[in-house]
Amino acid sequence: MTVEITREQITDRLGGVTYDRFLFYLMGPYKSFNLNYVLSEEKRQKIDIEDLPGPLRRLFRNKDDINSAQAFLRRVQGELRTDPGVNAFLALDVDIDTDDIDAATQSIEYTRCSNATAFVVPFLGHNFGVGEEAGSILENLADTHGERLVFVHEDTVTSAMIRSASVRWDLRVETYNTEDELVASLRRFAGGIMHRERRGELSRLD
Repeated sequence: MTVEITREQITDRLGGVTYDRFLFYLMGPYKSFNLNYVLSEEKRQKIDIEDLPGPLRRLFRNKDDINSAQAFLRRVQGELRTDPGVNAFLALDVDIDTDDIDAATQSIEYTRCSNATAFVVPFLGHNFGVGEEAGSILENLADTHGERLVFVHEDTVTSAMIRSASVRWDLRVETYNTEDELVASLRRFAGGIMHRERRGELSRLD
């Protein structure tokens, strides 16, 4: 049986919001990066965590906080679904088995179906997988959906991939320092896409 991803399928699996047909796909890490998973016990014992700068100290957080990146995305999603009321979603919400469609292909199809897509890159995110999927999306859809894509990264994040994406695909890249700034940036982006669709500068997807 062939599994197909459509706008209708995505909308049916999401709850109701003011703008049900405005799909806003949020991509980002579901797990926080944590050096406790990378360094051996011996190496960790040689590091005085209290002497490290704040951003580095945060990388040694308790392992119980590892899912905070997903909670972060959920909060952002909730804010967007409330105001301006767009149908913001994560890949998890559509719940398609990766045995039926691999994760990279799912991300490409969610982006193809969405009015807007944001790659969210927090400092503490385990961002490697997100970068690979973002690259796949850009390779396949930058020419047709480039104006609907935005890369938003925490100000402390530096990435050669983000810099090259901005140059190679003329991708819109923004930064944020706080969660409130991120939400405000994504609201502006969604509002801009809505206005351009209404004026006919971007095609409506329905």
